[in-house]
Amino acid sequence: MKKIINNPTHVVDEMINGLVRAHDDLVYRVEGTDVVARNYEGHDKVGLVSGGGSGHEPSHAGFVGQGMLSAAVCGAVFTSPSVDQCYEGIKVANKGKGVFLVIKNYTGDVLNFEMAAEMARDDGIEVAQVIVTDDIAVENSTWTEGKRGVAGTVLIHKIAGAVADHGGTLEEVRQVAEAVNKNLASLGLALHPATTPESGKPGFELAENEIEFGIGIHGEPGYRREELRSSKEMAKEFYDKIKAYLHLEEGQKVVVFVNGMGATPLMEQYVFMNDVLDLFEADKVEVAKKLLGDYMTSIDMAGISLTVLKVDDDKWLDYINHPVETIAW
Repeated sequence: MKKIINNPTHVVDEMINGLVRAHDDLVYRVEGTDVVARNYEGHDKVGLVSGGGSGHEPSHAGFVGQGMLSAAVCGAVFTSPSVDQCYEGIKVANKGKGVFLVIKNYTGDVLNFEMAAEMARDDGIEVAQVIVTDDIAVENSTWTEGKRGVAGTVLIHKIAGAVADHGGTLEEVRQVAEAVNKNLASLGLALHPATTPESGKPGFELAENEIEFGIGIHGEPGYRREELRSSKEMAKEFYDKIKAYLHLEEGQKVVVFVNGMGATPLMEQYVFMNDVLDLFEADKVEVAKKLLGDYMTSIDMAGISLTVLKVDDDKWLDYINHPVETIAW
């Protein structure tokens, strides 16, 4: 294992310190915690909190700032943050109008954020949530009951954050986030597994000529392993599954989001995007917004994911285009 780290045990602590020192114009570390919060106060607006295990950078701390998250809770690598850490994130995000939680559907994340929400409610803080379930690869997998939450989470950060920034109520934020979640579909694949700092070895094995379809962002199993295929073939498989799931038809507006998994060159991401856009164009599905880059990674995994948002309300596009001040958007 070759990584630019010191002691693997301290990697998250040192990463958070480096992040807030590099971007101290936007964020700070809540003293005594692993919570990254925004400098922007956002008084009398709904606060947004997300988080989870580290290793998915820039998610989630990279999306803390005006117009998106109020705070991000950073767990250990691929490990849910504790109840106490989630509670601290909720408290710092509360600016008088309640706090909305964006939780990826992993058992530890859901349990710990929901327990923290109950603690916050006991303090008189109003809390609501969405559990993101955009991964359509498998119904149940490691650490989940039901569909996993993956890169589509970032689009919920963006849209819900814009609703809050516009002065929306906690219930309005919840309603929009739930509607967006129902119209999201994601699929990912791995060319090479991730290596966590403490283990020092890949999380699973793939032969040199193998890929795995439907992989999770922690290296959870997908739905098929086979020999490497062309970008066009991989794009077609994902496109067909997502099109069927979302019931996409001619004239439908969509947001198309190609996400790198951490070690995938931009050259390859653009090739994949080109192939994906050809498929939408052939079916006359209108691509109203395109996103590409490393937003929800898996440390150093080589791979890619495709997320599609079926736009049922044109306001969602306005929210995605709403200006923000964050590290990574």
